[in-house]
Amino acid sequence: MTELSAMILDRIRDVPDYPQPGVMFKDITPLLADPVAMAAVVDELAGLHQVDKIVGIEARGFILAAPVAYRAGAGFVPVRKKGKLPAATLEESYDLEYGSATIEVHRDAFTPGDRVLIVDDVLATGGTAKAAVELVERAGATVAGLAVLMELAFLKGRDRLTGVDLHSLVIV
Repeated sequence: MTELSAMILDRIRDVPDYPQPGVMFKDITPLLADPVAMAAVVDELAGLHQVDKIVGIEARGFILAAPVAYRAGAGFVPVRKKGKLPAATLEESYDLEYGSATIEVHRDAFTPGDRVLIVDDVLATGGTAKAAVELVERAGATVAGLAVLMELAFLKGRDRLTGVDLHSLVIV
């Protein structure tokens, strides 16, 4: 285990039965509150790819992606839940363990040929990440990679992302 992985794992709190019974929620707020750990995570993610834009997936992905974009000298593009963006959007629906959801991005968020790094906090089943990849590609940009703070390997989300350069800082 790397020093960064150990630092991350030491600062993630397990919250049982949240948001529903049987779920073990991975709370990243202790990590976010530690300026040394947060800086290490941002620096690591910002150095993964040379890109034009960083996509942050709502909501905790925003927390990581915005400072990564700043650090990388790239633009930040939010991917939000349906109905939250004010201008014309592209949308993508996907299935969750307990239903379905739709995410959107502004139609004009990318210039054709933009290289994009998608950032999120946790990769679980891969539905949200796959939908974000499809949105970016439909908008005319190229997905350089997908980076997550933590991958929950037992949910096999990686299997839904074949052909995507996936980088997980921690795999549990």
